[in-house]
Amino acid sequence: MPELPEVETVRNTLKKQILKKKIKEITILYPNMIESDLKMFQNNLKNKEFLDIKRIGKWLLFELDNYFLLSHLRMEGKFFLKKEGDPIEKHEHIIFTFHDQTDLRYHDTRKFGKMMLVKKADLKSVEAIRKQGYEPGNKDLTKEYLYEKIHNKSLPIKTILLDQTIISGLGNIYANEVLFASHINPLKKGNQLTLEECEKIIESSEKIIKQAIQDGGTTIKSYTSSLGVTGRFQNHLQVHKQEGKPCFACGSIVENQKVGGRSTYYCPNCQK
Repeated sequence: MPELPEVETVRNTLKKQILKKKIKEITILYPNMIESDLKMFQNNLKNKEFLDIKRIGKWLLFELDNYFLLSHLRMEGKFFLKKEGDPIEKHEHIIFTFHDQTDLRYHDTRKFGKMMLVKKADLKSVEAIRKQGYEPGNKDLTKEYLYEKIHNKSLPIKTILLDQTIISGLGNIYANEVLFASHINPLKKGNQLTLEECEKIIESSEKIIKQAIQDGGTTIKSYTSSLGVTGRFQNHLQVHKQEGKPCFACGSIVENQKVGGRSTYYCPNCQK
């Protein structure tokens, strides 16, 4: 699943390719992906230009004059730029055709991705946007903030870190890496964490996410950004997908178990 660094890479890649192109038409092959009225969606995009592309958490915000087109890639979503008239592939569900005879195509094998068109003035009323927590690197993401959010939760900290209303942008890969870097067992409950451990999580999150963005994200299995750009952060993974291998820090064997239904990799020695 694309996480914050991957979505940021998609954003930066697309900004170089599609800004200021006028949209000639929108082809919707899988309407269930659109969480807006279809006629409104198409009518307010036609003959408009994407002026900028912003990001909030894992959401892409394509800026138009009076609207934002919101897009969430979920598990398998990707954007590709193709020539108008190229054969439409099986999993290409939404096609934006520009006047310069190119297409921006949204490809999604599992069909979990979502798009919606909202007025700029209404952006903060969109629940998914309004409830986003602070991103790693945000000055408001303090140890006191995190402690206040989790000190009464009995869920494992691994599960808590996947809650986008607490820290925005972390997914399974980076939650595993952050907890390893923080020397915190993923099964430890939120109400058991100290203020010092909250500070470690914040510091590790900022460092890891910053490096992952610089590396273009993590390419594992199906993730590529738009136009086939692949990430390099997989070369720096310490525990994720390292099950059965010696820990980089102590040599103990990395283990994997399900936590909240998600594969959780950790070192039983470093993360006691």
